[in-house]
Amino acid sequence: METSDIRWNEPARQKILDDADKVLREAVVAVARESEGISSDEAFAQINARIKDRFIDYEPGPDIRTYADAIAAGEIPTHDA
Repeated sequence: METSDIRWNEPARQKILDDADKVLREAVVAVARESEGISSDEAFAQINARIKDRFIDYEPGPDIRTYADAIAAGEIPTHDA
């Protein structure tokens, strides 16, 4: 066995990704719900503050800016579907 063969199997990999998506989704909706009239920069900072300690080696990326912009524009639903 090569060390490059040591990795999560596909069901575990999908679960990890699903869990990460859930953390992000919950943070974005919470910021939108709690911060009406917030600027994109403030939303960006709040999203990052909520999720930075939930991931190993977290670095904010352009996707977080996209969600911050959507919060500032009032485009994130804040009610349960």
